[in-house]
Amino acid sequence: MLLERARPALLAAALLAVGPACSQQAPAPAVVTVRIDAAQTYQTISNFAASDAWAGQFVGRWPAAKKEAIADLLFSTAAGPGGQPLGIGLSQWRVNLGAGSAEQGEASGIKDEWRRAESFLTPAGTYDWDRLAGQRWFMEAARQRGVTQFLAFLNSPPVALTRNGKAYATAKQPNLAPDKFGALADYCARIVAGVRQKTGITFDYFSPVNEPQWDWSDGGQEGTPFLNDDIAGISKALSSSLVTAQLPTQILVAEAGKLDYLMATADKPGRGDQIGAFFGDKAAPTYLGGTARVAPIIAGHSYFTTSPYPQAVATRQQLAGRVAAVPGLTFWQSEYCILGDNAGEINGGPRDLGMAPALYLARTIHADLAVANAAAWQWWLAISPYDYKDGLVYIDKNKADGNFYPSKMLWALGNYSRFVRPGAVRLAAQLDGPGAPLVSAYRSPDGKQLITVIVNDAAAPADLRLAVGGGRLGAGQPYVTSATGDLAPGPALAAGGVLRVAPRTITTLVSELR
Repeated sequence: MLLERARPALLAAALLAVGPACSQQAPAPAVVTVRIDAAQTYQTISNFAASDAWAGQFVGRWPAAKKEAIADLLFSTAAGPGGQPLGIGLSQWRVNLGAGSAEQGEASGIKDEWRRAESFLTPAGTYDWDRLAGQRWFMEAARQRGVTQFLAFLNSPPVALTRNGKAYATAKQPNLAPDKFGALADYCARIVAGVRQKTGITFDYFSPVNEPQWDWSDGGQEGTPFLNDDIAGISKALSSSLVTAQLPTQILVAEAGKLDYLMATADKPGRGDQIGAFFGDKAAPTYLGGTARVAPIIAGHSYFTTSPYPQAVATRQQLAGRVAAVPGLTFWQSEYCILGDNAGEINGGPRDLGMAPALYLARTIHADLAVANAAAWQWWLAISPYDYKDGLVYIDKNKADGNFYPSKMLWALGNYSRFVRPGAVRLAAQLDGPGAPLVSAYRSPDGKQLITVIVNDAAAPADLRLAVGGGRLGAGQPYVTSATGDLAPGPALAAGGVLRVAPRTITTLVSELR
């Protein structure tokens, strides 16, 4: 069985037998070989990312020492004493372009001030590039730490263009009239040009629509539903505006609210089967393939599709097949946090800085990368003030200052993002015998390293030996996230050596590849 398809039932095979006498020691686990085929390749990794919504607008104005420390945690690829990574090295930063609900204040109808968002477009119809100051600070902090990819996204069109003058919908209806598609497109292109002039950063991607399947009519945050017809119209208009403005930014569609809507209509007529609607059916009026600035990427969110694990695997196998059937199309998992009750396996609330959500998150990342062939994996709130499993770094809900709290979810993502860099290629990995861990393997962009990520959610250790077909494996350096360590460097592993993977850990082994 391919390790990428391993299921929780395999966990039992790795549990150690415990003798009846307290003095007895459990036998060492059998050494299991992980066979990696360097000649069998899958997707090329584009990035790992998170967004600045919504706390970036405030934390970017916090005292320098604190916001610099948070930026290090998110973006740094540097190492401290003993080789300890200082951060998780995100390779893309997602920037929330607000609709102007922050300027509207309480009149916006969005009760939580932290979920209102500022716009560069003023109520007078002019652009003020000094706005979004806190978010612009994080953009610069990301760039200074080596981030080269930036994405801008809208949850809602600017309030000056919406049907109801607010940043959320009325009666579950799209909050942008079709005769405003061109105006929205020009607005988006103007933002790209203005931000480039102000900051020197050109957005690589622009995502004009977010989770169009949801109703967004309760004032909980900025948002609007859209039909596939709307998304196609907006995307074509935006492509034209970007071309006219001679901007290289690509358009990302369609940020589906859950992966099912990429493949099926389900309960959302006119808002589902988005692979077919935008890229699969060339005769469809919504077809976007070949549109000048539309990236050949279908983006969806992993919410509500991660439990139980066998079902998560089946969904992602189906998704991988649908994407592979469209030549040149790539899948991005473009937003996730632990949301809902997940079939009773883990709840989205309350906040938990420990290993339980970190291991669940690592399992989800593994499934998205190793089963769904995601070329990008992107988290929701990089910084969260909430009592929920939605943040990498948590903060006190204080606009001017406060404490910050790194979570194990931060470091779990770091087991991938810090080491699997843009341009890395996933390789086939197969477990030669029974074992609990989930394992995925990647060749570095320069071809000189093998990065192997091992998720061991079992209560017992596992002993693994890597064998590479099509290459020779040299010495390796493990980095372990556990209850007591955050990407903690372990003892170097000699070529051909056995790696002991501790219980309830996430381990990244960076090995020489010759």
